[in-house]
Amino acid sequence: MENLEFNPQLSPDQKPRTARRRAFGAILIILALVASFRLGYTSGNKGYVFEPKSFKVINQNQVPVTVDYSLLWDALGIVDQKYIDKDSINQQNVLYGAIRGAVAAAGDQYTEFFDPKALEEFNTQLGGTFDGIGAEVGKKDNNIVVITPLDDSPAARAGLRPKDIIVKINEESTAEMTVDEAVGKIRGPRGTSVTLTLFREGQTQTFDVTIKREKIDVKSLKLSYKTVNGKKIAVIELSRFGSDTSEAFAKAVNDLLVAGAKGLVVDQRNNPGGYLDVSVDLASYWLPKGQLVVTEARSGTDNQAYNSSGYGRLTGLKTVVIMNGGSASAAEILAGALHDHGVATLVGEKSFGKGSVQQLFTLPDNKSAVKITVAKWITPNGKNLNKDGLVPDVEVKLSDDDIAAGRDPQLDKALEEAAK
Repeated sequence: MENLEFNPQLSPDQKPRTARRRAFGAILIILALVASFRLGYTSGNKGYVFEPKSFKVINQNQVPVTVDYSLLWDALGIVDQKYIDKDSINQQNVLYGAIRGAVAAAGDQYTEFFDPKALEEFNTQLGGTFDGIGAEVGKKDNNIVVITPLDDSPAARAGLRPKDIIVKINEESTAEMTVDEAVGKIRGPRGTSVTLTLFREGQTQTFDVTIKREKIDVKSLKLSYKTVNGKKIAVIELSRFGSDTSEAFAKAVNDLLVAGAKGLVVDQRNNPGGYLDVSVDLASYWLPKGQLVVTEARSGTDNQAYNSSGYGRLTGLKTVVIMNGGSASAAEILAGALHDHGVATLVGEKSFGKGSVQQLFTLPDNKSAVKITVAKWITPNGKNLNKDGLVPDVEVKLSDDDIAAGRDPQLDKALEEAAK
């Protein structure tokens, strides 16, 4: 699958319109699966803005006094002396391997090391349009999983679903892969194909799906209307939180208010997230100025609160949010804020549970970097999004039979709730 990522550099006409959003500056994107948007998404944060920083090692000899790092050098020395093909060992790769293992020992699936090739690819992916299969992937329970297949993408047409576990990519096991490594293997030139071996909950065996790569371009939202019990209900399908989302959402709000909508359904199913400041901006259409949207919890008591700008244009409008296992990151922030403040009902299935912030630190060689999880997101009522996810007020499953028959009981229930 693909780890689609948003471009952290906003052009002048894309920059936040409010003083609050300008204050966010180079705000971190919420990773996603997935953290991370990539592989075939226009300007790509499942997902988060990274704040690149360089730092200098002041004292390379300063290591924890409880650990004897000479053991590492001893092990490397033995390999260099005794390995039968020692002359073939690439010492640069040995160094990168040691760093990769040390960083992975943190035990966090989103904290990882980028060697120069991986870093170059990562930075390139942050800035443009890519060919891929149109899905976001992340890591869950140490498995590479599908967070979201994008609407009308090759992945969606091939039948991929949220929570599908990717066991192999072109017959190569994903057991030891990072998300970015998996992304690199799934991406490729349009017109070429990739074969994924998947395991799906409820089935007993894995199965293969071969998908032809295409150029992927997805709009962040779509507005439509439904009539329920004589009431006009607006439906906003929100697919991501990108640099164009705030402007598109503002236009949609104008349209639905002019149209006289009596209720609103915000469909965030399979929305992997995106920019933090966009989720705060959208929450401001419902919440009074100064109300808490989300808290960024770092180490100790170093917390940052993000509050509503108080646009209030949707205050009092009956609102229902639909979510499922592919709703992650910024999508969970918006849903959690509206739910905790009592302005929206959640319908559907439990969300993905991805609410952490990654920061990219360039190493002194200026060629490699480490991506570190530096914070987690907490809803106004104290729910840890990175651990718990969100449980709907009204649980509605979407079965295989529903999909095959073109039924959508989740949307039907949401419309019913919005028309009350």
